Amino acid sequence: MKYIHKISFLFILFSFLLNFGEERGRDLFAQSKNIDSLLTLIKKVKEDTIQVNTINILAKEYANTGAYRKADSLSRFAIQLANKIKFKKGAAKSYTNIGYIYYLQGEYSKTLEYWLKALKVDEELKDKSGIAKHLGNIGIVYYYNGDYTRALDYYFKAQKVYEEFGNKFDISINLSNIGLIYSSQKDYPKALTYYFKALKIAEELKEKTLILSLHGNIGVGYWGLGDFPNAMDHYFQALKIAEELGDKRGISNQLANIGMVFRSHGDNEKALNYYFKSLKIAEALGKKNIISGNLANIGEIYITTGKFKEAEEYLKRAIAIDDSIDAKDLLREHYEFLSKLYDTTDRHEEALIYYKKAITLKDTLFSQENKKELVQKEMNYEFEKKEAITKAENEKQEAIAEEKSRKQKLVLVLVSCVLILVFVFASFIFRSFRITRKQKQIIEIKKTETDQQKKIIEEKNKDITDSIRYAKRIQDALMGEQGHVSLHLPEHFILFMPKDIVSGDFHWGAEKQGHWYFAAVDCTGHGVPGAVMSMLGISFLNDIVSSDQLFSPAEVLDRLCDRIIKELRQTGETGGSKDGMDISLARLNLKTNELQWAGANNPLNLIRSGQLEEIKADKQPIGYHPENHPFTNHEIQLQKGDSIYFYTDGYADQFGGPKGKKFKYKQLEDLIIANNQLAMKDQKEILKKHFTEWKGALEQVDDVCVFGVRV
Repeated sequence: MKYIHKISFLFILFSFLLNFGEERGRDLFAQSKNIDSLLTLIKKVKEDTIQVNTINILAKEYANTGAYRKADSLSRFAIQLANKIKFKKGAAKSYTNIGYIYYLQGEYSKTLEYWLKALKVDEELKDKSGIAKHLGNIGIVYYYNGDYTRALDYYFKAQKVYEEFGNKFDISINLSNIGLIYSSQKDYPKALTYYFKALKIAEELKEKTLILSLHGNIGVGYWGLGDFPNAMDHYFQALKIAEELGDKRGISNQLANIGMVFRSHGDNEKALNYYFKSLKIAEALGKKNIISGNLANIGEIYITTGKFKEAEEYLKRAIAIDDSIDAKDLLREHYEFLSKLYDTTDRHEEALIYYKKAITLKDTLFSQENKKELVQKEMNYEFEKKEAITKAENEKQEAIAEEKSRKQKLVLVLVSCVLILVFVFASFIFRSFRITRKQKQIIEIKKTETDQQKKIIEEKNKDITDSIRYAKRIQDALMGEQGHVSLHLPEHFILFMPKDIVSGDFHWGAEKQGHWYFAAVDCTGHGVPGAVMSMLGISFLNDIVSSDQLFSPAEVLDRLCDRIIKELRQTGETGGSKDGMDISLARLNLKTNELQWAGANNPLNLIRSGQLEEIKADKQPIGYHPENHPFTNHEIQLQKGDSIYFYTDGYADQFGGPKGKKFKYKQLEDLIIANNQLAMKDQKEILKKHFTEWKGALEQVDDVCVFGVRV
């Protein structure tokens, strides 16, 4: 059943982004739909944009029939011709085609490489339609690589672009693709919500081809919920439209979907009937991927019904087709089916062979290295894009940056001098203590001398304590909690309880251009060492947001991470600096209540209507990390009465209670939910009181910082 579910998604997702987006502009070639006529047309037209477009369409046709080498060769020739005549749009389509060819073969890293090239061209041309389609195509890569969060991020970016120029057709397609991701995450209610939004637009536009695919999507959603009657109803609606349009591929797909429902009911006879009907049409069309899917589905039913000879025949036919079109993902699935067959029939040696083949392909398709390669290609693309923008602004910002840097260095020098004095005093006291212990016997004899030594120690101890308290005044001034309580800011509280006089945790806030930045940060260590890191962190954050640009939280964290690595000379080598920070950083639009947030190890909790939702942070610190990647920016439209909370680990890690155990995050979340309706200042007092009672006579183990905001 796993394979049937997937083949339905494959058709719907890719037909939207790579078929519908291309087919609507092909009226000029309405009489040139098959490969022979396209070849004839290429010979007739001169070397111009029409020839480039025709070659691109021909390459797409070859790709759809599994002739990948021909398709790739034609696409690369089209790029050469497009560059020769300076036809950038034609080159972008060729890059899209090459990405499509690699996509069909499961080469997702190369797919992403060429779709990013296509996106770059359309950004240069300021072609919003092309930009949106390529953003959606890139979402496909992450979808098939199992990174649904990043896939959704690209689809929502595409949706924003589509809505800017109001293309309802493409909006409907993109809404359906968003629904598809939620369906893949088995969030079928949310998936159906997006599918029905898309269907409403498609029906307004009377786009029957789009309506056909959306009914298929909705059928999948109901199928996932176990609502087989509704699933069957939508599949038959899709089948009826496909028959009206004469869309044989659509008919074949919907017949397979109907077979899927009968299979779910356990009605193997009817399921086989529909699979064979679908297979017959697919064979007539030469659609090898659909042929392979039906052969595998039929073989899988024959395994269930004990017709092992027939099952082996159909599965081997499917595998032969997969191999001929280099469809690695399908090949992996079908190897698993054949391994299951051999295991069922006690042919264990052969079962093991095909199981190993499936595992090898799975490792190839979904290995961590592949995922890293995808992220690296995206990072390279983003870096080149940002570098081009930054280059134009560098000269203008250089003088300003130099002055700000000078002031920042002055602050750092002053802070460093104070802390150096603290360390000198601390070293002196430590040495004094050692001398005192060695002279214990002498002190017993010379009481007067002992009293004098004790007095000296007390004076020095007072000096170091006074120095640390002075450092605390500097730290408090840099944090400036009072700056967070302006009357125009939303209701909020900051619970800040250092373990020692100075703290490795800190809270930070800044207002800029109608936005409020605020954060809770946990630096490496606590006490004096932690305070050094906290002062660096505050200074760097102030410097970053002082730029003319309004950075997103993720961009702020990227820059903060770069500054820490650079200033602390972190290389990852043994014995080098490993200091860093965990942080939860938000930016709130004070007019619209739109919240943007990013986190390094520390999450965000949103409470809406009494329900708590945790927004996950990136699993990497601010500082050197062997697998650093750009931080993820989350966007949330807050509603009236919503509350958000983020905090460091000190509260949850505190030992106490009747058994001397950790407080833990779950108990903290329950405490926040229970008191969420109270005023923020009352919540702060309750949290403080509860922490003190839980700790009891035990020592506080870490600094505590909790930030709460209600809109």
